[in-house]
Amino acid sequence: MEASTQQTIARKYELLRALLDERGRRFWAAVEAHEVGRGGISLVARATGLSRTTIYQGLEELRRDKGSESLAKDRVRAAGGGRHPLTQKDPQLLALLERLVEPTTRGDPESPLRWTCKSTRQLAEALRTKGHRVGRQTVSELLRQLGYSLQANRKTREGSEHVDRDAQFEYINAQVKAHQTRGQPVVSVDTKKKELVGDFRNAGREWQPKGKPVEVRTHDFLDRTLGKVNPYGVYDQTTNTGWVSVGTDHDTAEFAVESIRRWWSKMGIIRYPHAQALLITADGGGSNGYRLRLWKVALQGFCNETGLIVQVCHFPPETSKWNKIEHRMFSFISLNWRGQPLVSHEVIVNLIGTTSTRRGLTIQTELDTATYPKGVKVTDDDLNKVNLTRASFHGEWNYSIAPNCST
Repeated sequence: MEASTQQTIARKYELLRALLDERGRRFWAAVEAHEVGRGGISLVARATGLSRTTIYQGLEELRRDKGSESLAKDRVRAAGGGRHPLTQKDPQLLALLERLVEPTTRGDPESPLRWTCKSTRQLAEALRTKGHRVGRQTVSELLRQLGYSLQANRKTREGSEHVDRDAQFEYINAQVKAHQTRGQPVVSVDTKKKELVGDFRNAGREWQPKGKPVEVRTHDFLDRTLGKVNPYGVYDQTTNTGWVSVGTDHDTAEFAVESIRRWWSKMGIIRYPHAQALLITADGGGSNGYRLRLWKVALQGFCNETGLIVQVCHFPPETSKWNKIEHRMFSFISLNWRGQPLVSHEVIVNLIGTTSTRRGLTIQTELDTATYPKGVKVTDDDLNKVNLTRASFHGEWNYSIAPNCST
């Protein structure tokens, strides 16, 4: 019966589509789907090749039309009506789906980064082979419940991968889980892209009166009075909160550690009053690079001041975009100030501080006008004073720094 109905709709569509514009095709498909009833949208989509989204849009537009009140009434479901969630009938479904898309199957086993590279069709087919009756649309809804989102490719690799790339991800994942289990803070740190201060073009679009866009400079030449800013972020992976120090001088290791210090004094110590250790996940380069002597010396000062044992795990070379702060905090800051010229330090601080998400992200921020000179030399004696213990696995990437008893 369903096959014959689909064939009939397909024949109608072939006869009519040359006579209809895009809006007309959308309305016709919506009417056919409504007439079929339950499952009509999927059936019409298969018969015509139109997307389900297009048909849904047609139905919504028809509901808004004055002459389609009866159509809207027909589709209103009584309270409590409809099928029960599939997960009630099949309680093992959700756990099995999560195992299928566990990030280790993607090649990046850091569990806080929950991305899936398998299509919903493939996942639905894999579930059906294990005896679970489920369609791709249900799989899509369940993935969102689990906190996954569909992600496009991102340029993150330059050159060949390190042979221990995946093993380092697994190591980081284990350390993150261990610290969180013990109630110890875990933060992801990095410097956001440097930003010009002034009436310069900022990517993105915002609602403005028609024909009255915000006027900005034609060329992005540095304003020597306002200069640039270096937003250095500290993202708490457990509480989904963040700190950003907006630096006006150089992006150095001393500036990076000062940003961590400010996070700890303004946020960290309040949330973790009994903390004994702090885990930092960071890129392998930049102001918090694993080769930087000044980074380790500055962290030693922080440890001595706070009494914390700081454990650092660096991401392998060419994998900086896997750092959680990138897509859990920095990306939302960029969205929040899209289309807004960053005309002053005050504007930048306010735009960062008002960034939030539906998942509860909150950010505190502060302007840091201190000077951080470049080219600070760290002698061998200075480095030897760092109470550093290297991990047995890639000690150059994974190490801890404890307070100096003699300090």
